[in-house]
Amino acid sequence: CAPGSEVALRVGGDFFFDPQPGDPPVKVVLVAGGVGINPLFSILLHVADLHESQESKGGGYQVGTVRLYYSAKNTKELLFKKNLLGLMDAFPGKICCRFHVTQQRSQICAELQPHVTGK
Repeated sequence: CAPGSEVALRVGGDFFFDPQPGDPPVKVVLVAGGVGINPLFSILLHVADLHESQESKGGGYQVGTVRLYYSAKNTKELLFKKNLLGLMDAFPGKICCRFHVTQQRSQICAELQPHVTGK
């Protein structure tokens, strides 16, 4: 997002990301904390499927970029971290994840370091 951007915000409840082939691409920003990642991880998997379909068939919905901001106490509590890293590797520049830890006491593993901020 940039200053002046229009955003839609949804907290809790039923929500989903189900764009139709004719819809314009949108940039998606997902914000999760702790176990709140569960529905957003499903959205990321759906985005990955849309990217794969676009790349293999050359049609369907053209997906914009997706950025996930995910916070937990420490890296051990970051659910799906290996899967999230895999999605970033599979779709560089299209899916980006930033992790924030608030109570990390141990060294952050090298694989996560470029994607983690916090104490």
